Amino acid sequence: MNNQNPIEAKAKPKFTFVNIIFFVIFGVLTGVLWAYASPIPLIPGAVHLRTFAFIIPVIGFLFGPVSGFFAGYIGTLVWALLGGYFIAPHTLLTDGITVGLSAALPAFVMLKSKSLDLWLSESKKKFIGICMFWSVLFGILMILTTSLSLAYFAGLDYWFCVLWIGIADVAPIALTPFIVLLLAPRLKKLQTILPKI
Repeated sequence: MNNQNPIEAKAKPKFTFVNIIFFVIFGVLTGVLWAYASPIPLIPGAVHLRTFAFIIPVIGFLFGPVSGFFAGYIGTLVWALLGGYFIAPHTLLTDGITVGLSAALPAFVMLKSKSLDLWLSESKKKFIGICMFWSVLFGILMILTTSLSLAYFAGLDYWFCVLWIGIADVAPIALTPFIVLLLAPRLKKLQTILPKI
């Protein structure tokens, strides 16, 4: 007889080959959208208006924080290579990692205590407020860190970078909860195919 607590018996999400396939798909989709659907340069060679900045935290909420992280990291590399924004150590280390974390951490913080379905069934207004807070907060932390890296590796002025990356990313990131509300019911089947991690 199994005396295991039902809460403990709940299966932990597993990292699968299917996840890896979707990490690449989400990352390439993100990078292509950032490179070709956001063509307005703000700092030529370094920053452009990223109208689809919300896509990676949305992936984090819909498919799990790890999926969001890899979508952000791979998307940053793809975008940098396609758009001509690749700055060797900055893109591979600081930009890729901090952009990935800005996608993963809002979902991680909010979904560790209750599922997205539970959040949305309890109160959509509360979800919008809390999701926007965490998404924008981690977006701002990403901007501060990325600006420091650009100042060091590219010789750009720190506050100049903070201003322009802030303009490029904060408003689109603030759309995250609304896009999650729009897509969550429409992607139910895909969410069951892809193990959330």
